[in-house]
Amino acid sequence: MRKFFQEIKADLKFKTAGPGQKLSEPSRAPRESPKAAAAAAPRPRQGPTDEAQMAAAAALARMEGRPKAKPPSSQEAIRSQVRKELRAEAAAAERGLDAEEGDVVSPAEDGAAALSVSGVYFICPLTGEVVRRDRKEQHLREAIQAYFSIDPVAASIMEIHTFNKDRERVRVGLETMAKYLDNICLHPEEEKYRKIKLQNKVFQERISCLEGIHRFFQAVGFETKTLPIPGQESTEEYYVLREEVLARLEDLRRSKEQLLSSEPVRARLDRQLCVFKPSPAAARFELPPDFYNLTAEELRREQRLRTEAVEKASMLRTKAMREKEEQREMRKYNYTLLRIRFPDGYLLQGTFYAREPVSALYTFVREALRDDWLPFELLGPGGLKLTDENLAFNECGLVPSALLTLAWDTAVMADIRAAGEEQPRSPLKPELLARVQTLS
Repeated sequence: MRKFFQEIKADLKFKTAGPGQKLSEPSRAPRESPKAAAAAAPRPRQGPTDEAQMAAAAALARMEGRPKAKPPSSQEAIRSQVRKELRAEAAAAERGLDAEEGDVVSPAEDGAAALSVSGVYFICPLTGEVVRRDRKEQHLREAIQAYFSIDPVAASIMEIHTFNKDRERVRVGLETMAKYLDNICLHPEEEKYRKIKLQNKVFQERISCLEGIHRFFQAVGFETKTLPIPGQESTEEYYVLREEVLARLEDLRRSKEQLLSSEPVRARLDRQLCVFKPSPAAARFELPPDFYNLTAEELRREQRLRTEAVEKASMLRTKAMREKEEQREMRKYNYTLLRIRFPDGYLLQGTFYAREPVSALYTFVREALRDDWLPFELLGPGGLKLTDENLAFNECGLVPSALLTLAWDTAVMADIRAAGEEQPRSPLKPELLARVQTLS
């Protein structure tokens, strides 16, 4: 039986081998069958039909409005996602280090995406200049120093309140200082109140440690003198009020009140207001390291912590653990970049503190409107209405960036249309539309 099947197989193989050939004839190339030749020939690719193009456009529109997919739950998927985030954070850290060293590579040179903003900027209240975040304190020092030539008392008070970060220490020191000045004003004839021993323990612990306090003493009329200690051969240094100041004690009282009532000089965050034309890249953000409350070293430590957390990602967590992690995430960001998309597609962009209330955003939008009385509401990602204006941006999940949508009050807009009033081309102010940009 086996021999029978072998003969059948051999016969079939012989028939499919093609026409025979004599041993004396030159070899011929095997002929391809018509079906094989037809299959091998490439067919020209036809372009998509109009119906297919319309269906693709509709699908893209649906995808833009579709909420983000849920994060992966499998351990391998989590590892993959963390690796992506670590690479992104490492790149951000390197950009930060490059900026510090002055070796900045433009996005066009290294192929990176263009930044949505170049950094975080502040407006100096004394000079009106716009300065970058890393130069803010130095600029304030220079501005206050320049103010000494105008009003040395006010400048020294600004220095005390602005550069001493421990507010409790400042309060205690200034209250002690006020007592010194009160004693002089109440008892100008008493010489002992017009002298302050610099080595006095209370003076050293509460007053001398404050930056700017010695310049205040000089500005209000004290001078340094070395006086002998009664009954001893040694001397000590004192602050002594000059005699001519006693003739204008009212100025001394005003200086004391100004010292107690003043506040730190704070540079104001520059919103960096921008208006963009409608763009499909509205939800894409590329932020500089300024937006993160982390130094380059802290970013590296964060990477290590997140790598260790990968193994624990699949573990069950208590409510307290989840809340602690959420609080930790909220503290990672100092600032947030927000874009508001109007019904006509135009985009309004601004920079905010991560802990600012939502009411600041409503004010920002209202100030940009041609008709600021028009009622509107803001919708966050996923269409969630921002109704509680007292919540901070980081409490709403709007950090470090977010795209929001503006929706007009339907009843008011219906009344406007019924009245036949002509609506402007854009609800934004003309001066803002005059500098509209294209979102890259």
